[in-house]
Amino acid sequence: QVQLVESGGGLVQPGGSLRLSCTASGSIFVIYSMGWYRQAPGKQRELVADITAGSINYVDSVKGRFTISRDNAKNTAYLQMNSLQPEDTAVYYCNAWGRSPTPFNSWGQGTQVTVSS
Repeated sequence: QVQLVESGGGLVQPGGSLRLSCTASGSIFVIYSMGWYRQAPGKQRELVADITAGSINYVDSVKGRFTISRDNAKNTAYLQMNSLQPEDTAVYYCNAWGRSPTPFNSWGQGTQVTVSS
């Protein structure tokens, strides 16, 4: 079983920055993809960014402000969030899928990001 642990959420003023981290642990053979999703109150969960075999995708609303990166040796993904706006307020979830050696698709517990003055 592969577990994901997130950290780095919190309260920040508009225009501020936060960095989220997500570390995978357990019996891991390979991680194909790691990504970040978010869910705001009353809204559906949406993909924010993911990184798969070096290919990176961002939702349009965060392009130019957020940067996803990954340290394969540490099984860790990061989300650097700059120029945060109130509409970025949400619970952010980490996701990873790969083989352990059986296929896995795991989610973190979520970390709250609140952007408010």
